[in-house]
Amino acid sequence: MIKPQTVITLQPSQPFSPMTSKTVSLDLMEFVESKILPRYSAFDKAHNIEHVTKVVRSSLKLAAQLGTDINMSYVIAAYHDLGMSGPRATHHISGGRILQNDMRLKKWFSPAQIKIMKEAVEDHRASASHEPRSIYGRIIAEADRDISTESVFRRTVQYGLEHFPDKDKNEHWERFLEHMNQKYSCHGYIRLWIPGSENEKNLSKIRVIIEDRTLLRTYFDRYFDEETCQE
Repeated sequence: MIKPQTVITLQPSQPFSPMTSKTVSLDLMEFVESKILPRYSAFDKAHNIEHVTKVVRSSLKLAAQLGTDINMSYVIAAYHDLGMSGPRATHHISGGRILQNDMRLKKWFSPAQIKIMKEAVEDHRASASHEPRSIYGRIIAEADRDISTESVFRRTVQYGLEHFPDKDKNEHWERFLEHMNQKYSCHGYIRLWIPGSENEKNLSKIRVIIEDRTLLRTYFDRYFDEETCQE
């Protein structure tokens, strides 16, 4: 999935520090791709392997731009939604616990780094009322918000179909509309923590669409019909 151009492999006794590694360590990548990412195949379409792969790529890009440790950002992204194996409302807390309790990570990271990564996973959720506690939390929070009309609208439709299969189209529309207003509107709870990001620009575009309910319904109809194979 993520192919390194250069690999820096550190011994377990060597702590990572910002700018230590420019690309993901190969043995760490092999571990994550074989043991961690496949677990996403059990989740719904909004949190599946395609989603986590996008979050990983976005996290690596932001880490490179901001000069933080690539390996830490990679692991945080890979683990960030593992808590979806339990209740969705607390998946960020469960995900942080899963990361912290995975003793295999001690091969690559110090206890202090594992604590930072745990907190970053806990802080990634869009509805979090507090600012992430570290730059790593801000990176994963930003990377997890794949904010584009395609991603936001389609994933919302997918989640509704997956979790509320008995609803008819109009009921799905009402749920879709409620979610857009609660999360993405000008009064919504979503928060972005990296000023000037592409997500910030895209969120402004989505808010314009939300204000025009007729236009928003057009987007909903398109993605709903595609996901249910309706003509």
